[in-house]
Amino acid sequence: MGAYLYLALAIAAEVTATVSLKLSEGFTKVTPSVLVAIGYGVAFFALSRVLKLGLPIGVAYAIWAAAGVALVAVIGVLFLKEPLNLAMIGGLVLVIGGVVLIEVGSSQ
Repeated sequence: MGAYLYLALAIAAEVTATVSLKLSEGFTKVTPSVLVAIGYGVAFFALSRVLKLGLPIGVAYAIWAAAGVALVAVIGVLFLKEPLNLAMIGGLVLVIGGVVLIEVGSSQ
């Protein structure tokens, strides 16, 4: 499996774990609580594989973190009825823009 495929797995697992953390209601619900532990375990394992395959740590972590933030925010708005305002949208745009700049800078 290639580095970017592992990175996609790490992002999906981290997003699943983070959303499950909200759904666990303080670890009082068993299924979401188990998903938190499994999700973060898979996320960190996959991220370690990304690094072993040679993707620079700054690039890998920036993509992983920014994608996670953006996806969790979208899921929060769409499925968990959390508010979204212009300042939050601006913040997400800046986070994604920052990742793009890190990616471009690392290839020079």
